[in-house]
Amino acid sequence: MTATLLRTAADLHARVRTGRRAVVMTMGALHVGHATLIRTARKIAGPEGEVVVTVFVNPLQFGAGEDLDRYPRTLDADVELAGTSGADAVFAPSVDEVYPGGEPRVRISAGPMGERLEGAARPGHFDGMLTVVAKLLHLTRPNVALYGQKDAQQLALIRRMVRDLNFGVEIVGVPTVREEDGLALSSRNRYLSPAERRTALALSQALFAGRDRHAAQEALRARAREVPASRARAEALSAIGESRAAADAHAVATTAGGPAAIRAAARLVLDEAARLDPPLTLDYLALVDPSDFTDVGDDFTGEAVLAVAARVGATRLIDNIPLTFGTFGDAS
Repeated sequence: MTATLLRTAADLHARVRTGRRAVVMTMGALHVGHATLIRTARKIAGPEGEVVVTVFVNPLQFGAGEDLDRYPRTLDADVELAGTSGADAVFAPSVDEVYPGGEPRVRISAGPMGERLEGAARPGHFDGMLTVVAKLLHLTRPNVALYGQKDAQQLALIRRMVRDLNFGVEIVGVPTVREEDGLALSSRNRYLSPAERRTALALSQALFAGRDRHAAQEALRARAREVPASRARAEALSAIGESRAAADAHAVATTAGGPAAIRAAARLVLDEAARLDPPLTLDYLALVDPSDFTDVGDDFTGEAVLAVAARVGATRLIDNIPLTFGTFGDAS
């Protein structure tokens, strides 16, 4: 299908709506990851609904020395990809359309959660992001808005804003799309030279190493819960050759492990990448509670996010994966 290009909110509001409107917000330079978001939006909106893709490079969320002028702008290709992925319209407003009086004097504050991780690395970034998301939600008037989980902290803050400020819109997170080598899809990947791309693979490899360590810990803890500490039980296990497995399980359950071991497994990969040519320069590696992006403790249970940000050459990249603590804890 062909997407209609709209430049003003008035043109968008003039469209006849007969079903749910699903909005996918982007800064353009669309890729396969965006296409996945748009296809998901199409399924949610249904045949009677409408999918709108916004393309707007928001100056408020670029700090001093960041790549606002360098950020790729490929509107013609974006409109084509949006249409073939299922969008009905592309809303690509000018800066004057979004900020008619210049930079807004009243802005959304991300609060303490917006000062951690990405917020600490990019002061003011999340205030600018939330301000434009709020404006675009008002301008597009959707029933549902979709965002990628690759920007996990952004997604968490948008959900918090919508809940705290009573926006009447459903927020849907869509899993990260990766290339065949594991690199998370990003518009900034095009900046990487072949050698830089090889180094950049350490981000996803570190996350996978942490994920594998987490899975092993969870499995061994589940095994430990199945093995009572009684001597009779230990003797019975020994008779069938399971004593070593039981001992290993108890060791993992009662000694150092948990979040620290997961971070250590991921950090090992990143430390090795720091010695490559070109090297990876780490901004942060964190294992956090997605409700507030504070570090998880040793006794944490529930959903968590293992997140990383680093620079390779002049390009800054982020990535994350979700982890669940206590996966096996309620089974016994």
